[in-house]
Amino acid sequence: MNTHLSEQEIIRREKLAKLKAAGIEPYPAALYPVTHYSADIKANFTEENKSAFEQVCVAGRIMSINDKGKVFFIKIQDSKGLFQLYVKRDDICPGDDKSFWDHVIKHGIDLGDIIGATGFVFITKTGEISLHAQTITLLTKSLKPLPVVKRDEAGNVYDEVTDPEFRYRQRYVDLIINPSVKETFEQRTKLINTIRAFLNERGALEVDTPVLQPIPGGAAAKPFITHHNALDIPLYLRIANELYLKRLIVGGFDWVYEFSRNFRNEGMDRTHNPEFTVLEWYTAFKDYFWMMEITEQLMEKIALALHGTTEVQVGNTTINFKAPYKRISIFDAIQENTGIDISHLDEAGLRNVCKQLHIEVADNMGKGKLIDEIFGATSEHKYVQPTFIIDYPVEMSPLTKKHRSKAGLVERFELMVNGKEIANAYSELNDPIDQRERFEEQLKLMQRGDEEAMYIDYDFLRALEYGMPPTSGIGIGIDRLCMLMTNQPSIQDVLLFPQMRPEKNS
Repeated sequence: MNTHLSEQEIIRREKLAKLKAAGIEPYPAALYPVTHYSADIKANFTEENKSAFEQVCVAGRIMSINDKGKVFFIKIQDSKGLFQLYVKRDDICPGDDKSFWDHVIKHGIDLGDIIGATGFVFITKTGEISLHAQTITLLTKSLKPLPVVKRDEAGNVYDEVTDPEFRYRQRYVDLIINPSVKETFEQRTKLINTIRAFLNERGALEVDTPVLQPIPGGAAAKPFITHHNALDIPLYLRIANELYLKRLIVGGFDWVYEFSRNFRNEGMDRTHNPEFTVLEWYTAFKDYFWMMEITEQLMEKIALALHGTTEVQVGNTTINFKAPYKRISIFDAIQENTGIDISHLDEAGLRNVCKQLHIEVADNMGKGKLIDEIFGATSEHKYVQPTFIIDYPVEMSPLTKKHRSKAGLVERFELMVNGKEIANAYSELNDPIDQRERFEEQLKLMQRGDEEAMYIDYDFLRALEYGMPPTSGIGIGIDRLCMLMTNQPSIQDVLLFPQMRPEKNS
């Protein structure tokens, strides 16, 4: 006896045994020839064209059973929605032998089971388009009961299961019982496909670069580390794919992009997951001014593709992705929000400002990290409508080209929307001598204990020495962008399987 099973689970296992004893296969292997889907039938069936729906085969999960004795009304859910089956005993078992009806329909099926049905489509007396079933096939017996949700007369859920621990850990159930969840992930795919089409139409080439890297480069972040047994070397899960994509620009590609699954061994919150998706692209002979313009075009395109308008509702705020977007330097943004001009301060001066503003900072932080902390604490959340924060100090941007006219700055922007960074872009540094010096500065920060400082990638330096054309590159956080475009409050709501603590199993 399985003492850990609930009463419902025990009953379902008993039903499973009875089905098998009656010669009913509860998990058949054969293909089931589905011909129609719920939404398509509902959209296209009329009394005038009912002859086109005389031989229909559907399949789905049982979501409700209404037992009327010799007639059952069963609602199934397929990949496109809910659909009603009208199941009459004498149609399913037209002869004297009614054992199938008794074993399967009357006593064998439960909510959550997956069944198939063939028959013809008609409209019931209550006006519901339904399938008059002529055969029923049990395709999968469900041994765990679904959580109970409330539905209106049309079958729409109005009391969704909201417990995040349950929803994120058992996403497969979440998708079954909460229809809006499935819609979010369909929108996510539409968003990615829109970006891919946008780039492909402009001649960009999609590529793949390594996930396991000997040096975790291209970003300031703490990596995950593993070990390769055959080579007996440490390897890192990538924190970014930037340096590999730039190698391809050196190799002669004009425009490359990749949807990169990145990994950072850092904290988790509503906008951070240790595993996340970033789109990066690099385009030869362009600069960050061009990149701002094409980024505006892309954001407009995504909003229109998902919503039919550039105005997107995010919580209680309407965000307009119509170009052009505001542009402001990071120093001006900080001064705009604090009244303090930090543009000429050294590290000691920045630490005093942090103290004055009650911002806690670590002793191993250099100028770049201190400025980043000040901006994050005082200004970032203020930029709700799309805004380009531009012209960062060189200490914050070790892979970025120095500004053409402003000493001490680099040609970089971050796109802020709803108070969060959505994109990060540069005029890329292609001077190998300058790049080596920047890496060496990062090495000094690492020696001070900064776990997020960049490693020196000598092969990348060698690639730059062959010559990389003037290039502009960008990284766009797909998960955060998806949160915005689908009005979801947490990154866990746009990741099918967000990271969670392991369950404690006895």
